[in-house]
Amino acid sequence: MAALARWCVQRRLLPVLLWLLAFGGVSAAAAVTGSAYSNDYQVPGTESGRATQLLEDGFSGLGGDSDTVVWHTESGTVRAADVEQTMTRTLDEIADLPGVAAVGSPYDKQGSEQISEDGHTAYATVTFDGSAETLDKGEAQAVVSAAEAAEGDGLQVELGGSAVGLTESPGGHLAEVVGVAVAALVLFLAFGSLAASLLPIATALVGVGTAYAGIALLGHAMTVADFAPMLGMLIGLGVGIDYALFIVTRHRRGLKRGLSVTESITNAVATTGRAVVFAGATVCIALLGMLILRLSFLNGVAIAASLTVVLTVAASVTLLPALLSFIGMRALSRRERRRLAQHGPEPELPTGFAARWSAFVERHPKLLGAIALAVITVLALPTLGLRLGTSDQGNNPETSTTRQAYDLLADGFGPGVNGPLTLVTKVDGGDDKLALDNLDATLRTTEGVASVIPVTYNTGGDTAYLTVVPESSPQSQQTSDLVDRLRSEVLPRAETGTSLDVHVGGMTAGYDDFADVIVGKLPLFVGVVIGLGCLLLLLAFRSVGIPLKAAVMNVAAVAAAFGVVVAIFQWGWGSELLGLGRAGPIEPFLPVIMVSVLFGLSMDYQVFLVSRMYEEWLETGDNRRAVRVGLAETSRVINSAAVIMISVFLAFVLSGDRVIAMFGIALAAAVALDAFVLRTLLVPALMHLLGGANWWLPRWLDARMPRISIEPPESRAAHERLAAATDAEVADVLAEEERQRDVRDIAG
Repeated sequence: MAALARWCVQRRLLPVLLWLLAFGGVSAAAAVTGSAYSNDYQVPGTESGRATQLLEDGFSGLGGDSDTVVWHTESGTVRAADVEQTMTRTLDEIADLPGVAAVGSPYDKQGSEQISEDGHTAYATVTFDGSAETLDKGEAQAVVSAAEAAEGDGLQVELGGSAVGLTESPGGHLAEVVGVAVAALVLFLAFGSLAASLLPIATALVGVGTAYAGIALLGHAMTVADFAPMLGMLIGLGVGIDYALFIVTRHRRGLKRGLSVTESITNAVATTGRAVVFAGATVCIALLGMLILRLSFLNGVAIAASLTVVLTVAASVTLLPALLSFIGMRALSRRERRRLAQHGPEPELPTGFAARWSAFVERHPKLLGAIALAVITVLALPTLGLRLGTSDQGNNPETSTTRQAYDLLADGFGPGVNGPLTLVTKVDGGDDKLALDNLDATLRTTEGVASVIPVTYNTGGDTAYLTVVPESSPQSQQTSDLVDRLRSEVLPRAETGTSLDVHVGGMTAGYDDFADVIVGKLPLFVGVVIGLGCLLLLLAFRSVGIPLKAAVMNVAAVAAAFGVVVAIFQWGWGSELLGLGRAGPIEPFLPVIMVSVLFGLSMDYQVFLVSRMYEEWLETGDNRRAVRVGLAETSRVINSAAVIMISVFLAFVLSGDRVIAMFGIALAAAVALDAFVLRTLLVPALMHLLGGANWWLPRWLDARMPRISIEPPESRAAHERLAAATDAEVADVLAEEERQRDVRDIAG
């Protein structure tokens, strides 16, 4: 690391040019090729997946995304001649648009049920050639424009559906701008130097910008969700600014100690830079843990987010040293430079609140540990009520056309029409057709069913489907219960004595199946992520206790963050106030992605806090001093870093995207708890209580483990001498140091 830092300083223009070239080249390539994101939640082998496949095979053109055009009039009815003429002309125009496979009008013979009982609302179904994931945004926008052109006096026209939702993707970068602005302000207050405060921002922006364009290119090679770039930017800005902050802080400390600019940068990268690389590696390992789930949808998210972290870490240890060499001593504020010139180098000792807090934790570890544990437990309790499922368009902002269409349909036809279920089966002979006719009648009397659209056969007569409209909304637990009831009770009875094999598909069924797959694989996933994280910490800190405590703390942070998400998004505590829509279930893929990200971020602060404690432990062998000094010297920078990360994450609530807002709030809550409750309160309290057991490692294991250390070379040498000493020698050394401290305390 030291050699890399020296190279970047000595050839400082070259790293800057290389990074700018990479950023410009990748961005240009992404602009030329465009994006190819896909939100394909289908899991091969699930019942909803088989239903979709049967529908696509048996009914050409019906396998595409089905959206709705809804119109409403307060005066008169939708059957009025002028309204019918206007909307029929509009629907004919939509039917001729590229990408549209079929349009089902309520004015056709089969469309009478598409007009509400009071006659004030009607809807048409627009079926596209392909799914929303493969649909060109321009094709969806053409449908929206054609439909909205029909609006007039007294006639309201709205559109709903997944394809239409593509046209409402939040534009602009307000969230990123707000987050970066707050981060810049915190950095300036922390450093007092404009130049020093701008460098972490610049480093993070270059790394994240390159990754953002790289993710667009990645979408052409594999399935990448449309929120992956925003998620990568959210994570990248948070960790990128923090990593640069840690290195700049260490560099400023070196300058105050009298080191030259080159020596100080080299020392910062060789010490803190090593911790940055290690912390970034833990984040990537946690993210790439999603690959073991073998879900293509999550594979793209994992690789995209990991790419962002890798590039931000690379920028922190290569671009940042070069930029620091350009500003020289201006990394210090004017007052700090003046004081250094007048008084010379002075040892930077922990003072102020950080030192007092560290001493306070040392004196009251049991009480403070109990308080921290109580706070985490209370916040984690809502996690017990976590429900995974569909978050429908009823959660969209009230001003959006998809939310307006959703509400009009719910008011005119009942909430279930926004997410009907599709029952698909192969048909073989008259007995099967008779059974389907009987099933139609049975479904109409089934609890939770509002209406049933009669069975439809394909031209070959070998495939059929029925449409079931639930009484409840797609995201409702009652709709999920209906899916289970159909699969476990109603359909098995109808299939008895026939060759029918009816599969339940539709939005709710698909999300429920996806959630079941996720939940089934979650224990393995969490176990792998925890295991790999513990292994890395074991190798880095050569201790059994440190990894085990980190695992417990990470689980606590994740549970508490989930509790906050459940309270806000599932229970609706303040969600409308924040502009995040009504209460609804948590998207099925969120737990996996959040566990990956939160485990990685939680490990960051563990590494930065404990690495300083470990460095002090190797030098002194005194656990109390190591914990006290490590907390005093790192708590301020950890808290500053946490404020920056929290600000960046919370700014993404402004994105207008419910999923990204969930990530932002979850990550902000996790970082706040991690920095202000776990790492600066519970962790040091436990380490004081455990004493020297924190650093215990069996000799046989120590001898067999490879040396992967994040402490500086001089500390490793001290560690090797300490490991080579006999138990008696260690005891003598520790006793002598204890005697010297007593003398200093008496003298003080």
